[in-house]
Amino acid sequence: MEKFYKQLLENNRKWVSTKLEKDPDYFKKLSTGQKPPVLWIGCADSRVPANEIIGAGPGEVFVHRNIANMVVHSDMNMLSVLDYAVNVLQVKHIIVCGHYGCGGVQAAMTNKHIGLIDNWIRHIKDVYRFHHEELDAIQDETQRFNRFVEINVFEQVLDLGKTSIVQSAWERGQEVHVHGWVYDIHDGLINDMKVTLKDNDSLSDVYKLDL
Repeated sequence: MEKFYKQLLENNRKWVSTKLEKDPDYFKKLSTGQKPPVLWIGCADSRVPANEIIGAGPGEVFVHRNIANMVVHSDMNMLSVLDYAVNVLQVKHIIVCGHYGCGGVQAAMTNKHIGLIDNWIRHIKDVYRFHHEELDAIQDETQRFNRFVEINVFEQVLDLGKTSIVQSAWERGQEVHVHGWVYDIHDGLINDMKVTLKDNDSLSDVYKLDL
């Protein structure tokens, strides 16, 4: 374990050397500030590194990650990241990226007691309840699991649109597009779910705020 830990620090030094060889001012430029065009809301799964899978460098993606890429209306961590990204960084794109094989989504399909995380997974179970007729009709368990991952991304995109943060941005004419993606860990490819919100027209009237 100690060897692995020390290797992490050594890897950092090698990474710094590589960057400075290509551009001596690399870190000087980064230190001046950030203006990323993208906010990424993804899963905390270690196999889904946001920047790496889309070929983005430091400073290009503002990232928030949690179990199963959820947008929970009472999660002050997520809301704080969203508020800063939209109102300060002025991001133009918000991407909710789920992934096939997501452990959180899979856990939500069972009644297994895990621990404290049960409380978080309950939000994912709510998504299943909303769409149980479609999901229960899928006989193949793997196909049902994959479809649940996709539906969960779709619902999180809608939940972002329901926030006062995003709706206020739309109301003042700020360009904010919310997209839904699913990453396939089996081949490394991203599946664009073809769901993009750029105003609140796609929301039910009960969610549209009178700003």
